[in-house]
Amino acid sequence: MNDIARALRARLAGQPTIGIVGLGYVGLPLAVAFAESGASVIGADLDPQRVAAIRAGRSFIEDVPAAALGELVAAGRLGAADDVAALKDCDAIIICVPTPLGKSKEPDISFIVSAADAVAAIIRPGQLVVLESTTYPGTTQEVLLPRFEARGIAAGEDFFLAFSPERIDPGNTRYTLRDIPKVVGGLTEACRELAAALYGRITQVVPVSSPETAEMVKLFENTFRSVNIALVNEFAIMCRKLGLSVWEVIGAAATKPFGFMPFYPGPGLGGHCLPSDPYYLSWKVRLEGYEPRFITFADEINRRMPEYVVGLVTDALNARERAVRGSRILVLGVAYKPNVGDTRDSPALEIFDTLLVKGARVEYHDPLVPALSVGGARRESLDWRTLDLGAWDVVLVLTAHASYDWAAVVRGARLVIDTRNATGALGPAPANVIRL
Repeated sequence: MNDIARALRARLAGQPTIGIVGLGYVGLPLAVAFAESGASVIGADLDPQRVAAIRAGRSFIEDVPAAALGELVAAGRLGAADDVAALKDCDAIIICVPTPLGKSKEPDISFIVSAADAVAAIIRPGQLVVLESTTYPGTTQEVLLPRFEARGIAAGEDFFLAFSPERIDPGNTRYTLRDIPKVVGGLTEACRELAAALYGRITQVVPVSSPETAEMVKLFENTFRSVNIALVNEFAIMCRKLGLSVWEVIGAAATKPFGFMPFYPGPGLGGHCLPSDPYYLSWKVRLEGYEPRFITFADEINRRMPEYVVGLVTDALNARERAVRGSRILVLGVAYKPNVGDTRDSPALEIFDTLLVKGARVEYHDPLVPALSVGGARRESLDWRTLDLGAWDVVLVLTAHASYDWAAVVRGARLVIDTRNATGALGPAPANVIRL
């Protein structure tokens, strides 16, 4: 470790200034954690509403309490800017930008490229740059490294570069950012040690041999989840064909103390990771001449689940001599997971839209999503206080928010189609409840 690295390590151990590019579900909790560790934090985001909210001490992320954010902002420990240039004097810069899929399901790393270009314009000797955005193995070295070294400075000597995959789980109060170890892969040994020193301020660190390994770790984690969710989704379909409860089967299997990990079926995958991350891996390995079959099969099953749920609704209405067209359907929960207001890639949107196309009269209630756009129109969550559940032909449970009283829902509704086993605590399914 040279003098530049040793000086940076001393600053990272003291009261460093840390810059974060992207202030969404990953960046903002990270900014708060570092500020609470004693660092000064500057966040940069192109969304002026996010910048204004942070400057006012208002949180727009469920996992970040407004009180904690407000205190840090008031104390001058956390600030926000709309330009990455504001991070030029930071000791470390962390990039937390989105990595969506293109129209053909190929990786879209345009946000990483834009962030890398912006950081390259201000990078200087004595800085550490860490990429957290989920991406294909090789991105850190192929995209960030040449842009930074084009400034005439050497990685591992003048500046330091690493990858550390985000592991944020929105709405999970059991495992917060500080409880989840951070995997760190540096371009050189010095890069790895400095990145470990940075994240060691807020959590346990797991060093790996390279940025590519760290990039692959994230893809493996989410591909593992995607494949196992696909398996249990298909198992749910098979159990229904055989007249069995998949929820009872999973519950009994989960009592085995080894060799089994429970996953649970649902109406489809959603969120910022699972629907897209496996494609980053499959795209990369196809370039190497290998076809990843598990990923393809898993995606096919998971993407058919919204259609399967619409089929459940159709069959249930037919059994009651009702057509989908003209029926009144109330959707409970449109977020992609419980207890968050995030609707990114939520399967509820596809189900909602498909039912509308089929002629159903569909409305929704979600305590965390006051409005959304579906079916080409803006819709607002109904007022729970005035809802008469018995007035609807179907109450369709797509997200099991903890705030719902499921016993009351079952008592009040004519027919409940429960895709999340939200009513499972009530025991065997009542006569008016159909479970996935």
